[in-house]
Amino acid sequence: MINMLLCVRTTINLDDALMKDLKRLAADTGCTLTSVIHDALRESLSRRRSAGRNHFELPVFHGSGLQPGVDIADSASLLEVMEKADGPS
Repeated sequence: MINMLLCVRTTINLDDALMKDLKRLAADTGCTLTSVIHDALRESLSRRRSAGRNHFELPVFHGSGLQPGVDIADSASLLEVMEKADGPS
């Protein structure tokens, strides 16, 4: 099987100052302008993907287990126990 690199040509409008900075970076690093733009876009996309992942910690509750008379398989009795804990309504 032959691996082929598929390239797509497109036209984009870049700010003159940005283009100047990109060309300077390409010249300073000895890279092509295309590779500098590819690297910048990949880095930007990678940061966005990483920022999109919300990392959070689940709370941990310590205690002695279920209260007497609580059956977690019986939602009606569980609700009744919870309502009693809230006080009179």
